[in-house]
Amino acid sequence: MKVLKQVFNFYINSSIHVALSVLSLTATTYMEFGVLYDKGLLFFVFFATITGYNFVKFFGLAKFHHRSLANWLKAIQYFSFVSFLLMCYYAFKLSFTALICVSGLAGITFFYAIPYLPKRFIIKINNLRTIEGLKVYVIALVWMGVTVIFPLINSDYIFNADVFLVSFQRFVFIIVLMLPFEIRDLRYDSLKLATIPQRIGVRQTKVIGVVLLLFIVLLEFFKKEFDITNLEVVTVIALLTGWFLIRAKKDQNKYYSSFWVEGVPIFWLLLVFVFS
Repeated sequence: MKVLKQVFNFYINSSIHVALSVLSLTATTYMEFGVLYDKGLLFFVFFATITGYNFVKFFGLAKFHHRSLANWLKAIQYFSFVSFLLMCYYAFKLSFTALICVSGLAGITFFYAIPYLPKRFIIKINNLRTIEGLKVYVIALVWMGVTVIFPLINSDYIFNADVFLVSFQRFVFIIVLMLPFEIRDLRYDSLKLATIPQRIGVRQTKVIGVVLLLFIVLLEFFKKEFDITNLEVVTVIALLTGWFLIRAKKDQNKYYSSFWVEGVPIFWLLLVFVFS
């Protein structure tokens, strides 16, 4: 049992779970627009997500405590390095335009985590993460870009109104999906971050989240290629996400957000397969 728990913790802490979620949303995009899967791109997305997330989460620790890192963190470092190498390998299988797109998203991720101005020039704001109220929108923008824009560009898909509609839906969905995390982190986040629950309270955050989920469902009716099956899937996902949001609290279970909430995109992909 102890070994299984260690494996599960590594699965969560090494960002494999979140990588599967990002991969699932990317695959969902392929299915919604009727585009053939690009296995190379999906592998790239998976390993790039692990590399990016672990870079953001553990950069400070690795920088200042490299020699005294715990064994579990060292294992994640090695795993992240291998993921980085595999990411580079699959990058060569992408189109030039897609590489430009993903480079821009990588740049946003880099400046989200790393101080980009010397301390003598700036004190309170030295990366995108520290800008008041920006955190959730930066994450939503990157997820939307990676899971919608990036795969379609790589497939030379001709952008139309539905692409922008799905992009907006995905952006809003990620914002709502982040709210249980922000509620959980109320105990730890600095007030300077001005997260949504910090600014309007937990109750109002849940109300706004539910309204946004309803908005996501309603947007399905405005798509040129309206699909009743997709409407049913999006409705189920909205209900599930809303249920997780309503039940979210500051002292939530350790795995409530990091596993169950984070796993909603994986369930989304499974639903698409079942309904199709």
